[in-house]
Amino acid sequence: MKLNFRAAVVVDGCRIPFQRSSTGYKKLRSYDLGRMAVKALLERNSVDPSSIDRVILGTVISNLATSNVARESALGAGIPDHVPAHTVTQACVSANQAVTSGVDLIRASQAEIVVAGGTESMSDVPIPLRRPLRDKLVEAQRYKGLDWLKFLKGLRPSDFLPAVPAISEFSTQRTMGEDCDQLAARYGVTRQEQDEFALRSHKLAHQAWEEGWLQQEVEAAHVPPDFETVDKDNGIRADSNKEKLAKLRPAFVKPYGTVTAGNSSFLTDGAAAVLLMSDEKARSLGLQPKAFVRAYAWTAQDPYEELLLGPAYSVPKALDKAGVQLADIDVFEFHEAFAGQILANLKCLQSDSFAADKLNLSQAVGEVPMERLNLWGGSLSLGHPFGATGARIITTACNRLLKEDGQLALVASCAAGAIGNAIVLERIH
Repeated sequence: MKLNFRAAVVVDGCRIPFQRSSTGYKKLRSYDLGRMAVKALLERNSVDPSSIDRVILGTVISNLATSNVARESALGAGIPDHVPAHTVTQACVSANQAVTSGVDLIRASQAEIVVAGGTESMSDVPIPLRRPLRDKLVEAQRYKGLDWLKFLKGLRPSDFLPAVPAISEFSTQRTMGEDCDQLAARYGVTRQEQDEFALRSHKLAHQAWEEGWLQQEVEAAHVPPDFETVDKDNGIRADSNKEKLAKLRPAFVKPYGTVTAGNSSFLTDGAAAVLLMSDEKARSLGLQPKAFVRAYAWTAQDPYEELLLGPAYSVPKALDKAGVQLADIDVFEFHEAFAGQILANLKCLQSDSFAADKLNLSQAVGEVPMERLNLWGGSLSLGHPFGATGARIITTACNRLLKEDGQLALVASCAAGAIGNAIVLERIH
């Protein structure tokens, strides 16, 4: 295929092991995780850090002390201070945005080498003060002398309690789990189907570790202050079974919801990074790129009705931009926020009525073969650090292309705000 722009290639990608929140990385910040992932990427590739043109990392739960966590992580990883770095936040597709932004810089000849990815710590969530107390503290900056005597005036005891953050949509005030329950009900995704898909994810992730497939993209983390080694994901439930999953109660919509803790992704700490280059730069350095980004697409839908349907909308657009069809894809890596979410998207992609009513297409996009989908596990089992997942699935997609001798890979994700992203990757021989 003749390209009308410079090819942006994926040279390599890696991540630190993903950990359930408040476990292996409970004392660390997103900065620490991002620093370790970026440093690991640099150490496994013979690239001079001073030759990097940009660092872009995604994150969702921002720590105020490191609000530009990409810059701090880059400096902490040993990247020279003359290299610009910026942070993006776009919910669960933050790393996808970081990568596509890097691709655009390379395509536009604004950069030759970009480090892109994401980092997230759900163990270090900033807990804000309530608004009345915050207003008083801002006002107090102007106090002099006896002015402090009026600090407590107008404040109630409850104003001193922390404002515990909720994982809910600002626009709808619903949690994502509630939206998934609604989505599953609308598209007829049963509790049994969700539990079976979740079980599949855990079994495949366990197999991928046992067979040594994931080791090629996971670098051990050495956790300060004692530098204890973390070398494996700790959210995989290899001993799970249908009976155990069936006993779990609905987590969001009670008593008749179908979304449970067992068929949902869990709160996760982790970071991942991808090394992007122009094809010419990679070749000049003697590096063998794994794939180039053939096309990508971003979409947005109604957050009240279609919050988690991003892949159903972004996949056909990305395929069209790439000039390929779903049947041409060898490797599928879709984000698994919930089993109900991914199954609903798969049903929409193979629905003629959805294609006609929502996509203005004459026929369905097509059926995603399960024997090609998320064969090394997914977010349900490996974990889902909000800002980092996109870099993980891009890395896995590239590695699966090589291992399975495929040509095209399709990455797709949903995100809060009803955002969707899909990326078509093509293997470079």
